[in-house]
Amino acid sequence: MNKLKITIIAAILLWASSCAKDDKIFLNDNNYLIFGRYYGMCDGNNCVMTYKLTGEKLYEDTRHNYLSQNFNFVELAEDKFELAKDLVQYFPAELLDSKDSIFGCPDCGDQGGLLVRYVKNRKEKTWRIDQSKSAIPIYLHHFIDKINETIFLINDK
Repeated sequence: MNKLKITIIAAILLWASSCAKDDKIFLNDNNYLIFGRYYGMCDGNNCVMTYKLTGEKLYEDTRHNYLSQNFNFVELAEDKFELAKDLVQYFPAELLDSKDSIFGCPDCGDQGGLLVRYVKNRKEKTWRIDQSKSAIPIYLHHFIDKINETIFLINDK
């Protein structure tokens, strides 16, 4: 009888773990990541840099307007995609579960802000994140570093 109970409990645990929520993001044509950096009190095209990353391509927004909901993405070269493709690995799972959409006070003190949007099957979640690490949760620190590094690398090539 004990073996039967153990087998049933093991089967239930195995089933429950297979139904666990997937907390990673995956990119393809329908699932993509928009990321960018913005500074409001700034002049020029480098003040607002916004990108769209899919599973196979990287695009840049030509409008350079961080308040815009209507992006105009143009495809970038393969070497730029190679610089950005691993950004998804740094996306913190906690962000998907967060009820907050704004972290800190992005660009309130001219420190800039980050835009992050994840679109999965036409459903989107958008976050604005302060560049000041003292104003945001620790789990975002490495991710914002990686976003800033990626934007730097894309524009340095």
